[in-house]
Amino acid sequence: MIPKSFFKHWHTIFLLSFVSQYCVAASEANTEANTEEYIEKYPYVYHLVQKDMWTEALKTNSTYFPPTYSQDKFTHATANPDFLLTIGNHFYPDVKGEWLCLRMSVDSLASTGVRTIFEGTAPVGDKEANFEGTDSELFPHILGGIHPSAVLQAHVVSRNSEGRFLAVSDIVDGDEAGK
Repeated sequence: MIPKSFFKHWHTIFLLSFVSQYCVAASEANTEANTEEYIEKYPYVYHLVQKDMWTEALKTNSTYFPPTYSQDKFTHATANPDFLLTIGNHFYPDVKGEWLCLRMSVDSLASTGVRTIFEGTAPVGDKEANFEGTDSELFPHILGGIHPSAVLQAHVVSRNSEGRFLAVSDIVDGDEAGK
């Protein structure tokens, strides 16, 4: 039996349901438009990865998930290669070891069943995304892990002894490291 209060407030329930569905649809349409705009401007999606983690994913032909995936609920990336060194130096200067930069595309990720959306910056784990340019750029958020078959190329990342990211082979050379 339906309570009498339902009939008294049915229009409010209907309106809230309609508005929430409309807002979700509008948000998804806006995300799709952002994605298309960024794909035209930047055809690739880049992800910095610790070399030993990527080597293990290759060896087992398994999907790689970054260490903060369970907290962040997506894999962080950038489409604008000018941000690679900034991102590395902001989020990962204290993470020891060798690094690679994975180059993919939205299509290569989609071919493995993973959707990519472009949104504003977000923290990586507990580290806030408060580096220069975060208010003017959208970043690809990979809604899943990265399977080796999605990767078009892995680029070597150069760092100094203090952990500063200096260059990404064939993408960002050392002369641009001061940006």
